[in-house]
Amino acid sequence: MLNSLISRRRLIATGSLASAGVALSRFAFGQTAPTAAKPTLSVVPAYLGVSPQTLPPLPYAENALEPTISARTVGIHYGKHHRAYFDNLHKLLAGTPLEQASLEQIIVQSHDQPMLADVFNNAAQAWNHNFYWNSLSPASTASSAPSAKLQAAIERKFGSIEALSKALVATSASQFGSGWGWLVVDRGELAVVKTGNAETPFTAGLAPLLTVDVWEHAYYLDYQNRRPDYLVATVSRHLNWAFASANFERV
Repeated sequence: MLNSLISRRRLIATGSLASAGVALSRFAFGQTAPTAAKPTLSVVPAYLGVSPQTLPPLPYAENALEPTISARTVGIHYGKHHRAYFDNLHKLLAGTPLEQASLEQIIVQSHDQPMLADVFNNAAQAWNHNFYWNSLSPASTASSAPSAKLQAAIERKFGSIEALSKALVATSASQFGSGWGWLVVDRGELAVVKTGNAETPFTAGLAPLLTVDVWEHAYYLDYQNRRPDYLVATVSRHLNWAFASANFERV
């Protein structure tokens, strides 16, 4: 019944609708598709919480990050790109067992599954963007600071917030093509990493604390090809240390 429903409603908009539908139904009932690798994770880490398949409101006004990021860029980025990931995901999952699943559950079940690449890409991009908007704050870093616990961890690993900021800018700028730069916890220690396209750190067992978006739609209207300038301005002025500190407490 499920396979016929998937075929009838044309939910998996990739090369083989029937194959993708079979894979999706087997994941939903805890079975592994015979031709696909297992996901890196089998369960969602508890610290991540639950994100519904609903576009959340921006945590601030569209012009709140000016002049670093213009209201025009935020409006298009959030209202067009971010919204499209949710819209696409709803179309892909309508009528399937994952229709009401959280973004985290969808990401875990579709990661590294070639037949579910579209599902993963849209779910992970929706989640990454949720995380990105909260990783930024209208307040400059001069008026906010990490918690004492996170500050101590930063000093142990990087020596100072300034050194961490330089590492985050350099790592993010070095991402070839589209992707993300992240501050994460890796086996109890802070680290700066990058991921390509829609990849997200928690599928590799890393706990994200904050992120910066290095897809061109995040900065091109304001900075054109000057990605490092966008990163320096954003990291130096707008990292949300309260958000990063709260995430650190949950890991």
